[in-house]
Order: sequence, then C-alpha cells, then structure tokens
Amino acid sequence: MGNYEPRQFDEEEGTSLREYINLLRQYIVPITLITLAGLAVAIVYALTARDIYQSTTSLKIQKPSGNILDAPLLPEFSDFGSDRFIANEIEVLKSYTVRERVAKDLIAQYHQINVPDSFYLILNKDLIGSDSKDQLLSVHAIATNILKSKVSIDQKRGLDIAEITVESPSAYEATLIANDYARAYKEINLSYNREQLVTVRTFLEKQREVMKKELLLSENKLQAYQEKEGIIELSEQATALIQQITDIQTKMNEAQMNMVIAEKSVAALSSQLKQQNPKLKAYLDNFATESYLQGLQDQIAKLEVQRDVAISDNKNAKRLHSVVADFDKRIAIMKKKLNDKVAIYKESIFASSPEEIKALTQQLLDQEIAYQGYKASYKELKAIYDNFESKFNELPNRSIELARLQRERMANEKLYLLIEEKYQEALINEQATPGNVLIIDKARYPYKPAKPNRKLIVLIGLILGGGFGFGYAFVRNYFDNTVKTPEDIQKKNINVLAWVPEIEGLEEGNKEFEFIVAKKPDSIPSEAFRSLRTRINFSKMKETPIQTILVTSSAPREGKTTVSVNIAGTFAMSGKKTVIIDLDLRKPRVHHLFDVQKTPGVTDYLFGDISYENLIRKSDIDNLFYITAGTIPPNPAEVLGSKQMQDFLQKLDADFDMIIIDSPPIVAVTDAEILSKIVDATILVVSANITEIDLMEKAVELLSSDGGSFIGVLLNRFSYRSGYGSYYKYYYYYSRPDLKNRKKKELKG
Repeated sequence: MGNYEPRQFDEEEGTSLREYINLLRQYIVPITLITLAGLAVAIVYALTARDIYQSTTSLKIQKPSGNILDAPLLPEFSDFGSDRFIANEIEVLKSYTVRERVAKDLIAQYHQINVPDSFYLILNKDLIGSDSKDQLLSVHAIATNILKSKVSIDQKRGLDIAEITVESPSAYEATLIANDYARAYKEINLSYNREQLVTVRTFLEKQREVMKKELLLSENKLQAYQEKEGIIELSEQATALIQQITDIQTKMNEAQMNMVIAEKSVAALSSQLKQQNPKLKAYLDNFATESYLQGLQDQIAKLEVQRDVAISDNKNAKRLHSVVADFDKRIAIMKKKLNDKVAIYKESIFASSPEEIKALTQQLLDQEIAYQGYKASYKELKAIYDNFESKFNELPNRSIELARLQRERMANEKLYLLIEEKYQEALINEQATPGNVLIIDKARYPYKPAKPNRKLIVLIGLILGGGFGFGYAFVRNYFDNTVKTPEDIQKKNINVLAWVPEIEGLEEGNKEFEFIVAKKPDSIPSEAFRSLRTRINFSKMKETPIQTILVTSSAPREGKTTVSVNIAGTFAMSGKKTVIIDLDLRKPRVHHLFDVQKTPGVTDYLFGDISYENLIRKSDIDNLFYITAGTIPPNPAEVLGSKQMQDFLQKLDADFDMIIIDSPPIVAVTDAEILSKIVDATILVVSANITEIDLMEKAVELLSSDGGSFIGVLLNRFSYRSGYGSYYKYYYYYSRPDLKNRKKKELKG
C-alpha cells in the first residue's frame, strides 16, 4: 500500500445525492419524530383555533375638481397627483380621529342592541363573566389597540378605490366595524369639504336672528309713534329722499355683509393653506394688499357707485341709457386690467404649487380679491350715504322723526330680506356641496370564516416539521465529525478493506454474540468477516503471504477485540491453524470472550513463569487457539518492543499459519505502533458514528510511517440499511440460503 498521504483537494467536494439519502436514512427516526411533532402541533392548533370572519367595504375617493388652471400640461402624467391625493386620504382614514369616532359608534350600538354575544373585539376579556355591567374597553383602547390592528386599509392598484377590511371572531362585529368606519370617514370628509360654507352659513344665521329682532323693533316704534302723533304723511321730497337713503344704505349693508362673508371665507381658507404651505400663504397676503390692485378695485367701486346714483337720480330714460353705457364701458376696462393682473399672478403661483393645494390656493385668491372689492365698494357707498344723511337732517322738525322711523324700518326690512336671501343661498350651497367619498360597496355579513385555513395549517405544520427534522439531521451531521460511511474514509485517500454491520444482541451485553462467526456462521456479520479474510489475503502481493496480522484502533471501545477474534475464527474455519494473541497489556479482553482467566499468559511466558506448551490454549473451534495477556506489567511498551517478544512471534510463525494480534489503541499509547513494525499487516478498526475522522487520520499517519505495515481500515458497526440496502439484500440472500429454501417450500405448499 505504501505510506499514507492525506488527500489534497483543489476544489471543495460537493455532497452527492446519494450522501443526502444516506444522511436522511441515518437520521430517519429523529426526522420522523420531529415531523410528527410538527404535524401534531399543527393539528392541535387547527382544531382549537378560533374562526375569524372578514368583511370588506369599498370606497371611491374622488379628487376634488378644479378649474382650467388645475388641468395638467401633459394629461398622461395626471395620475401621479391623483395617486398622491389617494395616499393622503388613506392616511386620513388611518388617523386617530376616524378611529375614535368609530369607537364611540361601536360603544353606542353595543348598548343599543344589547346583545353581548355579537361582539368580541371591543369586549374587555378581563371582565367577561364578572358582575360588572360595563364589559367594554375604553374608547381610547378600542381606537388605539383594536381598530389599529384589526382594520386594514389598502388602495387598489391604479384605481381611486380604497378597501377597508375588518377581521373579527364575530361576523356581525366585523360587518359593523367596516360599515361604521366607512360612514365615519365619509362624514369627516364631508364636514371638511363644507367647512368654509358652514362658517358662512353660521354667521348669516346669527345675523338673520339679530336683524329679525331689529326689524320687529323698528316696526313697533313706527307704529307707536303713528298712534301717538296721528298718521302723518311725509312730503314727496322727503319720501324720495328716504327712498334714496334707504337704497344707498341697503347697498352699503350688502357690501358690508359680503365683505364680512368674504373675510370669514378668507380666514377659513387661510388656516388650511397655512397648515400645508405657510410661505405660500404669506405670499398671497402680500399680493392681495398690492397698491396697484387696490387702486384698480377702488376705481371700479367708485364707478359702480356713481352709476347706481346716476340711475336713481336721472329720470330721463334716453339720457340714462347713455350714462349707464358710458359707466359700464369704463368699468369693463378697469375690470379687464384687474383680471389680467390676477391671471398673470395665478399662472406664476400655480406653476410652482403642488397639485393637491392648487384648488385651495385658487379659492383663497378669489376670496381675497372679492374681499378687497367689497371693501372698496363699502368705502364709496359710505361716503355717498354720509352725504345723503346730511340732506336728511335738513328736513322740517315735525316730519324728521317720522322720516327717521320709516327710514329705519325700511332699511331693516331690506337688510333682513338681504340676509335672509343670502342665508338661504348659503344653506343651499352647503347642502348641495358633496363630499369626494362614495361608498360603492357596503360590507356584507360573512357567513363563512375567512380564517383559519385548517388544511393549509396542517400542511404547513407537516412541511415545517419535516423541514425542522431535515435541518436537525443536517446540523447534527455538520457538527458530527465521526466516520459514518465508507465514503468518509475513502475521501481521505484511505483504503477500506471491508465494513461489518452491527451485531444484533451485542448492545444488550450478551457476549455470546461477540464471537459471531462461531455462534451464527450464516449471519450477515459473519459473511462480512469472511469477505475481510479474502481481502486480507490479496492485500499484499508478496512472495510470502501475510501471516501475522495486528488489529488496533484509534480510540477505546471501537470493537477491535471483537474484530480480532472473528478474523481469527474465519481463518481457522478456512482450514488454517490460527492463534489469537491478546497483546493489549493495559486492558485485555480476549480472555472474557473465551470465558477463562487472563493468567497465565504472554507476559508470564516472557518472564519465564510458564512453558510454551502450557501458554497456548485450544478453543472449541477447530484450528483456533488463543493466548491471553497474562499478568499486567508496569511497562507494557518495553515488553512489546523487547527481543523476547520478537523471538516469541518468530516461534509462533513456525507453529501456526495465521497469527492475529489484539493490541491497544494506537493514538492513546505507543504499543500498537511498536508492534506494527514487526508484523506482516496492520488493520485499523474504526466504528461508525463513534470514531472521529481526525483521530482516524492521526492513527493512519502513525501506522503508515517508515517501516509500517498498514493495509487498510475496517469500518465496524456500519448500518447496511442506511444507504447500502443493496449490499444488505445481497448479503441476506447469499448468507441465508436455508431461509430462502424454506420460503420456496412454503410457497409450494
């Protein structure tokens, strides 16, 4: 064989499919147990898991429509802004404000229907079954813990549709939460869209009540004065003056009312814009107060007031038409200048404004311009009113009080009618303003649970159990540095002589099975030992055949004594006179196998305490003899390396055909290394799943040094069934012909 050289690998060797199969077969028991454990856990969970019902509602969230300035320059890119808008609305849907309103609605409906079994999520599990009347969680707990975790909100890809999905062990509760969630969001969205109109409507509603009282009071005063002083008719001049003052006062009150409404709208819109873009809000404020714009609005207001006064003073219809046309022409020129200036400004603002705040900016800008216009009109009307007021004070003293009362009643009446008209208009606008949320599919009662999928759980449990089992096998194999198969030995460039399976019954301590070739010559292990005998005979092609064989191991308890005895038995059964010598002078065992005392033995002979003839003992097997160890010496290595030992072995060579030597483990002590220099062949016994590969390599290296006689390794306790079923089958077939013939007879019978 030559000296042993560790095998060098240029590339990392991959693990073949066969090795994987061998590994799985080797760990089939733990893999099966872990797989069954995973399957059992999955089955228990599947049987005990609570049914979960799922209910879904769908919302269409429309983007608020704007004017022509909001239209994108490239229509194909318009969806980007829409997607961003929908994403913002979904965040609103997930907000605490919506969840809090839903939580309050759920608690209210729980008390209303009074059927606790229809609920599960909102119940306080710690209080269920107690005497407490209120078994519900708090609004904060429902909003923060339950709705946040049990409600999922997702946008359908590429669509302006959001889906609200709720999971609950109660089908009724899942449906209720989904519908409440959609309704709460729709109400919040609607109130947000109507926020400006609600502010205006509330203001007008309060003013209407005030003016109603003022009108009633002025009517009562006029009636009381007339009853007290008698019915007094005013002159035609006084009546005309009162009519003019009342008209101017009505227009002034209307301008003031519009100015207040515009101011409140500006405040509401400014608050929204300031939250989204404070810099843009400041920029708008500066633009609205620009002197050029204010000058244009003042001129427009002055011309409009002059036109209205001219209409009320001029009685000539033909001349009136010419005057009004001239005023309208001048007003149109001023308005065109104003509109052109505003249009340029809008273009500059909208070019750099985000898509989602363009509509808001447009509304705010329009309200700012309107506010400045109403303010200029009010200023001009106030000047005219003060002029008429001075004329009114020139009336005769007797009629001035009646005129004042009539004027007050007429002014209050017109102002009340004006406020009533604007209130009704604001109310209609508020109710007519829709939200941008449409519930297109209400949540429906689920009659079947959506979870758990019990079949899938069992399947996953089986897969995970198998995965953990395989993982356990691979991890254990990875960290297990022991020899398992003949391939593990061959990978290290070490010759494998044979492999012997586990001897049945030997693990139970029944030593009669240890000498298997004598007790059960037709067994599979016996056939393996006979194969080993054949390979030993042909392992060295020399002129003189192998006669002296040393059997050793790398570590204790690897079965070298059992192997030694059975090798000796096979040679004896083949007709060769064979002797087995127990030279393990530290822990001898050969005498146990033959059920005799270890003394007298080899050491006693070497020290002259026993004759050669009395040293050798005959076994029950023909041609098989044995020599026990004898008295244990204090220096076994010196004894084995002595001249007397060499002479003793030479003497045995003359009397026996085969000499089998059982020696101590080679890594532990030097005894086997000494003996390997003076024998014809040395066999290293390694035990499957026990011998570490590093120790095996070290032992082979020691035995293969200069002058060594190492011929190969015997793999002991190897499982044929683990990846070597064909070997097992053939051994079984050829080694048990009696069983084969018996089965044939049974089939014939």
